[in-house]
Amino acid sequence: MNSFLKALSYFLLFFFSDAAYPSSSLKVGLVLDKGGKDDKSFNASAFSGATEAKKQLGIHLKVLECQSDSAIAASLRTFAQHNYDLIIGIGFVQQSPIEEVAKEFPNLSFLLVDAPSSLPNVRSVIFNEHEGSYLVGVIAALTTKTNHIGFIGGMDIPLIRRFERGFRAGAQSIEPRIKTLTYYVGASSDAWRNPTKAKELALGQFSKGVDISFCAAGSSCAGVFDAAEESHRLAIGVDSNQNWVKPGFILTSMVKGVDLAVFQTIEQKLKGRFKPGIIHLGLKEGAISYSLDQYNRPLISAQVEKQTNAIRNLIMKGTIVVPDYYKENQRDQSK
Repeated sequence: MNSFLKALSYFLLFFFSDAAYPSSSLKVGLVLDKGGKDDKSFNASAFSGATEAKKQLGIHLKVLECQSDSAIAASLRTFAQHNYDLIIGIGFVQQSPIEEVAKEFPNLSFLLVDAPSSLPNVRSVIFNEHEGSYLVGVIAALTTKTNHIGFIGGMDIPLIRRFERGFRAGAQSIEPRIKTLTYYVGASSDAWRNPTKAKELALGQFSKGVDISFCAAGSSCAGVFDAAEESHRLAIGVDSNQNWVKPGFILTSMVKGVDLAVFQTIEQKLKGRFKPGIIHLGLKEGAISYSLDQYNRPLISAQVEKQTNAIRNLIMKGTIVVPDYYKENQRDQSK
């Protein structure tokens, strides 16, 4: 072990000393990726849910922000070695590390958000993001003046293609001739943390006639928002309500209730009702929505809101079936 790792291990031992928490409290460890708790997106939503649980439920909470993907497994294992009751990993990049550590500590409970796991001590929460993407696609189609809209994803992976597929389908349900120009920020996990590249891509879209761009790229979306402001175009946020970031330039946000999933799982663990397995959350469960508040109210007319809500109700009833990239990809592979 080199001197840095040794110093780090001593720090962590001190940081997680038994004296740091009352023995009666539920101990919850939250592991975030490099985006950190201030990414205004996925990590921030998880952090919000965990801190709300600390406030309302009196749990003991520790948060580790990993500066690289390679540090995730070690962070999870540190919590496990100190017998944390519930260990939470956010994002598909944590799937393998969580399964690795969960196998080593079968008596501990884990929450994995945005990736599946069949391990008996892991609860996986999968959001129906294609449903929310469909709705913001509807809003984009009802708002665009050019009939050209854009999508900017982080990495080109099935999860993000699910966003894009739903967005494009929602827009085309309103106007079949509408064009969607799609770009991806990169091929590594740094794609979620590269606002400079995302801004460049968004400016390119706007120069080609796109007037609304939906970004699903973590903290990289800050670059898309900057591009929208500079170009006097509109952007659509993702994961959390990001309307406030650039008021007047963010049409709406496709909100995933990561905070809700984190809070509810902590509460269930505290009350002895934690259950492993894969949980799907969408419009019906109130875990997927589009945002409408004082920051974007001037951008969305009452008629657009009414039409979007009518479509949302039809999706919830099953009258409208939103195309799902996951299912379509499975069918293509089975042929």
